[in-house]
Amino acid sequence: MSRLSIGTLNKVGRKNVTIIIIMILLCVAPIFLSDFRTNLLGKFVAYAILALGIDLIWGYTGILSLGHGVYFGLGAYCMAMYLKLEADGGKLPDFMSWSGREALPWFWKPFGIAPVAIMMAIVLPAVIALIIGFLTFKNRIKGVYFSILTQALSIIFVVLFVGQQDLTGGTNGITNFKTIFHFSLANPGTKLWLYYIAIVLLLITFLFCRFIINRRVGRVLIAIRDGENRARFSGYNPTTYKVFVYCISAALAGLAGAIYVPQVGIISPAEMGIVPSIEMVIWVAIGGRGSLIGAIIGAILVNLMKSSVSEQFPAVWSYFIGIIFVVVVIFMPSGLVGAFNKIKNRLGGIKNNRSSDMEQSGILTE
Repeated sequence: MSRLSIGTLNKVGRKNVTIIIIMILLCVAPIFLSDFRTNLLGKFVAYAILALGIDLIWGYTGILSLGHGVYFGLGAYCMAMYLKLEADGGKLPDFMSWSGREALPWFWKPFGIAPVAIMMAIVLPAVIALIIGFLTFKNRIKGVYFSILTQALSIIFVVLFVGQQDLTGGTNGITNFKTIFHFSLANPGTKLWLYYIAIVLLLITFLFCRFIINRRVGRVLIAIRDGENRARFSGYNPTTYKVFVYCISAALAGLAGAIYVPQVGIISPAEMGIVPSIEMVIWVAIGGRGSLIGAIIGAILVNLMKSSVSEQFPAVWSYFIGIIFVVVVIFMPSGLVGAFNKIKNRLGGIKNNRSSDMEQSGILTE
């Protein structure tokens, strides 16, 4: 077997070991954490699912989306509508009554069925991404122009959801959930099951993303990232691939929103804003763009740090996060995982050089 094949197998093996270690740590974490901390970690696991979607489109395809909060929010709202209808026994939600509405809107009614709500949490973001992606990528809108367009999309949805007080709860959003699938959300056991469901979804999402990037479609996405025109001249249609990965990324964001809502207990238009969308990109940048494991580590680590710092320094915690992001971008442009790999490669290179010197000196023999 060639050295290249052995090196590839070793690399794949290390990645498998890393994700297994992460999964084991997440699974045993509730043993050492309080119910509150476990619930908080479950929220970060949902963020990790979202980060995988962003890394798929940004890290592997080179498309920087600054509006993924929209797709996350849409998935969360779909799930929240089901939870709200279940909490009110199918009756008119309280915020609709306060706004003077007397009947449940027609498009709310299907969300009273759990499978429909879950399906829509994934399909609706993907459909909107399909429309936006087709119109933008077909017209070869890319780079900073696409990033600005996604920011505008975020602003539009926030204004729309805030303005429709009688349909979306306005600024307050949708809250006061009581049960999920008729299990009490106040029960610690239910919250623990939601936490483990989030972990399972994270693992499935990771395997799904790795399946994509390890196939030919993944190699084409990387080719588009590294040279779109060259990929086009090679016979591939970048528009098709970019729309595809954008839809997948949006669907994963919607899935993350769906598992986020029952653990947090609220969703508001603020989650769809520009600032949350930029924070999502920061998670991937710090963890390591172009690394699925880096996206998971970045999302969980940054939010753990954010939670810890905000508890100790509530007035200035945002400055800490900003400083960390600047330091990572300047000194570790490939993120924490990239920096770790560089250090490991350097140490490996030094070791190999020493072995080579020893062989040349006759110290090592075959």
